[in-house]
This record gives sequence, structure tokens and C-alpha cells, in this order.
Amino acid sequence: MRHQVSGYRLGRTSGARIALRRNLIKQFFIHERIQTTRAKANAIRGDAERLITIARNSASGDDAQKVHARRLAISRLGDNQVIKRLFDEIAPRFANRPGGYTRILKLGPRMGDSAEMVILELVEE
Repeated sequence: MRHQVSGYRLGRTSGARIALRRNLIKQFFIHERIQTTRAKANAIRGDAERLITIARNSASGDDAQKVHARRLAISRLGDNQVIKRLFDEIAPRFANRPGGYTRILKLGPRMGDSAEMVILELVEE
């Protein structure tokens, strides 16, 4: 039974799963829209929203809290360019929005293996 087992394993080892999530979230913040399978989109959606919330809440904090928020985000993503974009461009757009920063649009099955494809994108104000 899978009682109280959270997260998506995605048929990968833990290292491959962490790398996959990290790369998908980086691409999501760079392009603000990605096309992927529904399982992968659901796996990264919560993490992406949490990172946007951390960036959004750090704007009202003092300098130590801003540095701490950036370090938390870097520990998740590991890329300074993406973090700069997240904190300087993406988070200020959602300053007045209390969550729900992403949207999933269904596309239908993929031709090769019939995996359900979706578009994960940032919500426009």
C-alpha cells in the first residue's frame, strides 16, 4: 500500500529524478512555458510554485532574509542565472497574487507511446 507516500518517482533512481526535476524547473523559469508529460508536470509544479513564493516573499524582507531566500533557491536549482531571472523578473509579477502561479493545459496523447502531454506555463496577470 502507498499510504502517506508523497511525490512522483517517475521510474528513475533518486539521482536521476533530482536531476530531471532540476532541469525541468530551470527550463520552466527560462522559457516560462514547457511541453512535457502530465506526470512530470505534476511532479515539478509544486516545487516551482514554492520557489516563486520564496522569491516573492523575500522582496519584503531585510537583506539577510533576501540572501537566505536566494541561497534556498540556489540549493534547489544550482544556477545563478535562473535565480536572478526568478527573483528579478518572475517574482515581482506575482507580488499581489496569493498562489496559483502555474497552469496546466492538456494537449492529448503523444504519438509514440500515448503518454498524456501537457503544457505547463506561468499564469498571466
